[in-house]
Amino acid sequence: MSRRTASLTGLVLVATLCLGVLVGSWMPRDDDFFALRKNFEIFGAVYEELVTGYVEPVGADRLMRAGLEAMLNELDPYTTFIDEADRTDARIMTQGRYGGVGLNLGRRAGTITVVSPVEGASGYKQGVRAGDALLRIADQPTDSLSVGDAETLLRGEPGSTVTIRVRRAGVTTPIDFTLTRERVTPANVSYRGFIGETEEAIGYVKLERFTRDAGAEVRDALQALNAERPVQGVVLDLRDNPGGLLRAAVDVSELFVPQGETVVSTRGRLSETNRTYRSDRAPLFPDLPLVVLVNGFSASASEIVAGAVQDLDRGVVVGTTTYGKGLVQVIRSLPHNTSLKMTTATYYTPSGRSIQSLRASGARADASGSAGPEGAAGPSETSPTESFETEGGRAVRDGQGIEPDVAVDPGAPSPLEEALQRKAAFFLYANHYAAGRDTLPDAFRVDDATLNDFRAWLEAEGIDYATDAERAVADLGRRLDARGYEKTGDEVAALQTALQNAKDDGFDTHADDLKRHLEREIRARFVSRSRQVEASLQNDAGVDSAVTLISTPSRYRKILSPDE
Repeated sequence: MSRRTASLTGLVLVATLCLGVLVGSWMPRDDDFFALRKNFEIFGAVYEELVTGYVEPVGADRLMRAGLEAMLNELDPYTTFIDEADRTDARIMTQGRYGGVGLNLGRRAGTITVVSPVEGASGYKQGVRAGDALLRIADQPTDSLSVGDAETLLRGEPGSTVTIRVRRAGVTTPIDFTLTRERVTPANVSYRGFIGETEEAIGYVKLERFTRDAGAEVRDALQALNAERPVQGVVLDLRDNPGGLLRAAVDVSELFVPQGETVVSTRGRLSETNRTYRSDRAPLFPDLPLVVLVNGFSASASEIVAGAVQDLDRGVVVGTTTYGKGLVQVIRSLPHNTSLKMTTATYYTPSGRSIQSLRASGARADASGSAGPEGAAGPSETSPTESFETEGGRAVRDGQGIEPDVAVDPGAPSPLEEALQRKAAFFLYANHYAAGRDTLPDAFRVDDATLNDFRAWLEAEGIDYATDAERAVADLGRRLDARGYEKTGDEVAALQTALQNAKDDGFDTHADDLKRHLEREIRARFVSRSRQVEASLQNDAGVDSAVTLISTPSRYRKILSPDE
């Protein structure tokens, strides 16, 4: 045996023995421990043989990462390996702060772009705009960087600086910024204000995430509104809120539910994961009408709050069925500054139901723990059709997220809007519109002239925004041509013409939706997140429904007590 092989073997054996000491104290059964040790030794031996003797050089890190990912793919989508680059994202989710410059990045039209600057952070204060395309970070070109790589370069020790170079629409030369890294604390509450008629005094709070200060921020927002004028009803908006800390969800819930009531319970394999969380303080507004707004992107902690409010008949849930993430994760530290985010339990609402969706899918979560709406379902101990009862006797179901008491569906975007979104057309036009403008009027609205200008800009830029139907017909035409069906060419061409005409008509048919989308993007170039939320409340079907409910006490009471 070579010295190198002997060394690797020794390391594997030492690691095996150390792992045995660590896990032996908590593994529930001896046969589990034996299987763990046996298979770990086999895995280590296979890994050693491949790294040292395979016909071609094998990247040890890459091979190990592939093995980890294959192993985790057998589990739920939220159990993930967190490498060094991802640890900052995990800290943001759990602690709500990080050392950076406050720029949220994304890829638009193939370029790493500022999606939104965090209000109050260095990037925001220095004048970096949403839509600015990043050309260089710390003298490093961004062409070959991923979004994650770019975000890593921007982060660092608080007090240090980083230079960036951006390209801005309408500006002929690149712009350089020197930004100071600092402790960035993204706000949980992005907006608070009153909605409805002035005399109704309905307080509205938009909660974006659940970091450890979420409960305190919601409390402060409600108290500030009540100090302005006595609040007569509350709307808590959890739409598009992906969740966060379980403890934060309990903190928010206990602002409304009676003291001593169960908010959520967790059940897992180990006894220490079986816990019941109750409200341990008097609610801030125990009797005021409450509406919780949710949608398909309300997940995790958002569903804990909505589920508690619904099961305890404390308020009315309005919107669309939530995402359905009812699994509890903990982060375990691993060697070399890595971690494992691991599912340890399922959580249950006060009535005893699990909101974990049972939709079957193979999607995996990223390091932040989020997955798309088709994310794979995790384990569940109950049937998806099992019914439970709220405290007042209303029937609720498990296995599919939180179903609203009042359904308000904004509807799917039109094929034209989807096609424009895929091409980042709204985003890019907003950059064009903002070029040469330093401010935006408070009463700004996208009118017909702006929509026509958008349409002309699409034509001038040559942006091909084919709809799904157009792409399908084009593919059909190519397949028919390849098989020699020449006579069908006219029919395909006629269908393509019809689809093009329908798309052209879509600018008139869906003008209101297109205007709203354009307005959101343009406002994001000029005003804070708070003012963006405020502007979006106009013509918001969910908000309108919430206001109507609170303003109609008899209907509100009838939903919560249908038999009375």
